[in-house]
Amino acid sequence: MRISSMIQSTDDSITFLMPELPEVETIARGLAKRISGDVIESVWLGSKPEPLKSPASEIAATLQAKRIAAVRRVGKHIVFDLESPRGATTPSAQWIVHLGMTGSLLVCAPELALEKHTHAVLQLASGRELRFVDPRRFGRLSVIEKFEAPGAEPLQIGFEDFAALFHNRKTPIKSALLNQNLLSGVGNIYADEALFRARVRPRRRASSLTRDELRRLHQALKRVFTEAIKLGGSSVSDYVDADGEEGFFQLKHRVYGRENKPCRVCKTPIKRIVIAGRSSHYCPRCQK
Repeated sequence: MRISSMIQSTDDSITFLMPELPEVETIARGLAKRISGDVIESVWLGSKPEPLKSPASEIAATLQAKRIAAVRRVGKHIVFDLESPRGATTPSAQWIVHLGMTGSLLVCAPELALEKHTHAVLQLASGRELRFVDPRRFGRLSVIEKFEAPGAEPLQIGFEDFAALFHNRKTPIKSALLNQNLLSGVGNIYADEALFRARVRPRRRASSLTRDELRRLHQALKRVFTEAIKLGGSSVSDYVDADGEEGFFQLKHRVYGRENKPCRVCKTPIKRIVIAGRSSHYCPRCQK
């Protein structure tokens, strides 16, 4: 069972896409079904330092002999809630996994050949292994007592708090949506899709949006995330869920990745612009 990030191929290059909230949520739910309650018997960490945000010795000591109480998403991170065995005095902790651009998690039998870019192997009491594989080494592994995302949770934030995030903010609304210190988990795909549904152009100054526009955006963002999670995320190329199945939300994309294709609403060709180094797709007629 392989859980991985997304890669988008173009004629000129290969662009690695970081998993966004729906993909990470799908991955976390799949892992929770399979390994919650299992015990980590031993830990192996590779020699490459880049994936290790905490010292290797600290990660190994924290994970060793811990029970995986739960697996969940916080922002774009996968959080493993760990429990010490009964009677132990060691406090509970959390193992934090950020997939980066090419990171993946593999729950497998121990006899499966180790992939070249494997950076962590957790042997579980059930006889299986949980492996972290990341060819480009942008993923990060760390341990902490309590992890908190820097920004608000997009699926839980109320409208007034959402609107307050953009008050007096002079950056384009697309850039503000991608700011993880404001909202944790929003990425390029779903920012584009939410802005389209809210009928707001991505280059608009965030502070210029009216309350009605912000309300539409708040509702659109939650609706897009909910629909994407239900469909298992967006499989742009090699992303698959916990069952090894592709997501289907890419079939529902209305603007993202549809440059020069007709808008699904008004038939106007979709445009692509670059805002702060990120591609943004929009309909010049539907979005104002």
